[in-house]
Amino acid sequence: MSENILEVHGLTKEFAGVRALDNIEFSVKEGEIHALMGENGAGKSTLIKILTGLYKADAGTIVFRGEERHFTTVLSAQKAGISTIYQELNMIPYLTVSENIFLGHYPYNSSGIDWKKMHEDAQALIDEIGIDIDVKRPLNTYSTAKQQIISIIRAVNFNSRLLIMDEPTSSLDTNEVEILFGIMDKLKEKGVSMIFISHRLDEVYRKCDRITVLKDGHYVGTWKTEELSEYELLKAMLGKKEVKLERTLPVRDFEDKEEVLEVRNLIRVPYVNDVSFKIKKGEILGLAGLLGAGRTETARIIFGCDMPDSGEIFVSGKKVRIKSPEDAIREGLAFCTENRREEGIFPDVSVQNNLTICSLDQISRGGFINSRKRKQLSEDYIKKLLIKTPSGEQLIKNLSGGNQQKVILSRWMAIHPKLIILDEPTRGIDVGAKAEIEKLIHEFSDQGISILFISSEMAELVRNCDRILVLRDGKIMGELTGQEISEKSIMETIATGKGND
Repeated sequence: MSENILEVHGLTKEFAGVRALDNIEFSVKEGEIHALMGENGAGKSTLIKILTGLYKADAGTIVFRGEERHFTTVLSAQKAGISTIYQELNMIPYLTVSENIFLGHYPYNSSGIDWKKMHEDAQALIDEIGIDIDVKRPLNTYSTAKQQIISIIRAVNFNSRLLIMDEPTSSLDTNEVEILFGIMDKLKEKGVSMIFISHRLDEVYRKCDRITVLKDGHYVGTWKTEELSEYELLKAMLGKKEVKLERTLPVRDFEDKEEVLEVRNLIRVPYVNDVSFKIKKGEILGLAGLLGAGRTETARIIFGCDMPDSGEIFVSGKKVRIKSPEDAIREGLAFCTENRREEGIFPDVSVQNNLTICSLDQISRGGFINSRKRKQLSEDYIKKLLIKTPSGEQLIKNLSGGNQQKVILSRWMAIHPKLIILDEPTRGIDVGAKAEIEKLIHEFSDQGISILFISSEMAELVRNCDRILVLRDGKIMGELTGQEISEKSIMETIATGKGND
């Protein structure tokens, strides 16, 4: 059995009293590919930033290549032999490929930078991988996939013995992923160890020797890949010791209801892969799946935030071309984004102005806003949705997360939409506020408003949805309806695509 190249013992890190990592144990063997798994907030990023010198741990030890280490900068970690390949490339696009590969350690001669040697050495590294790249060309003349490969070559050129790969395949197509996997195989043959972070379970099971799971800053466990089924991995990631088999929401029949939305064969490479579904009037349709499954990407296409590569959208039976959110609103669609603070509210503006921003045509005449109508409209919804605020003049940033979410819901209710897309509507709010939001969702449904409900909390989907589509890697793996809906069936469908069996 090979020795450990990396050992982490009791690693702990707090931010403003919140423990991001709590007594983490973690190890990586020489020449192994080790998957680090966990949902958002699990602590993966914090752990990686400590290993690479971006953060300093509050407690615990790091042993790398047999020596206890205390990295204080990224450069100190790189010199020791740890490099990171990030999902967002951190290279300089207007420099040549060879300049990016040797950035920070250019070869010199008596005249300065030895350009000839640098280009020759860089080309030799490229040729060894077997891809067609001219190292004298600017980096930005190549595809994202080739830039990703160049970033790996740069990391290896630092004599890295441990390579951390953070979602390296997220922007690659199938052929490009195969090239990357080929590079990983060659690195493994040379004894380079890798920490592999990916939301794509099939990649993890194909390439990784062992899997470590973190949840909410805690170490859950480490397993040999062949000894851990995908279903058991999901249970470890999602923290489900006992999986509920039943749901209490009554089955509702939408067979004779009007069809409000239909999407056919939506494709946006590499995030959405041939997604099709329908939603009836008043129906609550859930989208389930892990991070990166394509749920939010599908919603953004429907609302005109992103354009698909192909596919069709129908609203109330009519084919529509939605090229912007304005087009979507005109068709009767609304969208509550998952990123409430950055995309959902205007933080330094009043509750009243946030609430009425999409209703200006109702409260304006001749290009001028009727202040009395604006105030009345906002007060009506503050009362209707029980928004806790001293007045409509209060800045929305001073409200709790739950009340901010109610303001956003009010904004869309005021335009009387046919359908509301709710992307993680209860994220970051307390239990009481969650219950209030869920109650409002059912009230909207009872009023005939259709809901496309996206949530990472399976119990939330089970409680609230009439039907659930399960996505994985941009594809619909299965559909659950009525009494088929349970947390267990959702996880089984994510893992195998056979939740209905």
